[in-house]
Amino acid sequence: MDQAYRAEHVGSLLRPPELLEARAAYVEGRSSQRQLREAEDRAIQDSLQRQRAIGLGIYSDGELRRGSWLTDMAEAVEGFVPDKVILEWQGPGGGAEASTANVVGRKLRKVHKLTAEELPFLKAASPGPFKITLPAPSNFMVASFKPGVTDAFYPTHADLLEDLVLIVRDEIEWLVAEGATYIQLDAPYYSHYLDPRQRERIGRGGRDPDREFERAIAGDNAALARVPRDKVTLGVHVCRGNSRSRWYAEGGYDRIAERLFGSLEVDRFLLEYDGLRSGGFEPLRLVPRTKAVVLGLVTTKEPRLESPDELRRRIDEAARFLPLENLALSPQCGFASVASGNLLSTEDEWRKLELVVNTARQVWGRP
Repeated sequence: MDQAYRAEHVGSLLRPPELLEARAAYVEGRSSQRQLREAEDRAIQDSLQRQRAIGLGIYSDGELRRGSWLTDMAEAVEGFVPDKVILEWQGPGGGAEASTANVVGRKLRKVHKLTAEELPFLKAASPGPFKITLPAPSNFMVASFKPGVTDAFYPTHADLLEDLVLIVRDEIEWLVAEGATYIQLDAPYYSHYLDPRQRERIGRGGRDPDREFERAIAGDNAALARVPRDKVTLGVHVCRGNSRSRWYAEGGYDRIAERLFGSLEVDRFLLEYDGLRSGGFEPLRLVPRTKAVVLGLVTTKEPRLESPDELRRRIDEAARFLPLENLALSPQCGFASVASGNLLSTEDEWRKLELVVNTARQVWGRP
């Protein structure tokens, strides 16, 4: 099901200073979990009202309860250890730095739902339809498999993926049973299979990047297999890395487009298109006409506000390859995939989201 939202945001929002302080106080033992939950509730309620005020038709809790976009996995699942895979970041203050994902160092066992604190509050507080975001199972094949640690329990990446699929499938089935109508998988590690440098690194590790991409899609499809497609919208966000305005992958979608668009069983592809590192719109010609592409034209990595004319021009350009009725608009990524957030202000964030909504109204007649 695709409810044809023309304006949306990818997921995460900048944490207000009061929430960052509340989380620090909890971590340092200066406050209770109840006090942290109350601070999160207030921040989420405020963000929902601001989303309503600017006219978004699909809401999000901004991932404000999370330390980063994927830390719910390690908090809900036993088997992760405090070890990290190193990524080579580009952009402001770039360089080698650890991922926010923990490494798998034992057999995985899910002990509670990843979104147990998120869904009930959103159901009660959201002014309208909302989305829930989850990390795709395939992410952890790359982000959490460390030779010498993980392979003692999962000899291959494929072995690890099998258990990850079961964990995420269980979460999705629970979300659907609880009434969620839009579930978005976040899959930044798909971009490893289009970036020449990342493909070379995968090859140096003795793996075929094209075969690994096939395996990633098959695993993610398996996690989605039991979703009632007439009742739930499924989306995937293909990210290129997003941490304090930095990224780690570059390249057009050409190398993965046919398999991505033709094989992944989702309704909406949220694609980053905010700069030259994303390539052109030509690969959109391969998107089936039963699916939609959400164009991430508004950057979350800097304060500069795009002009409405520029956005309409680029939408028209994309419509040369995929009909306008199959397109929508969003920022390119979340504003705070990690709690510290990107290098712009809260007011910058809301101006950009309002621009997305207003442009969608001008182009499609509604958000």
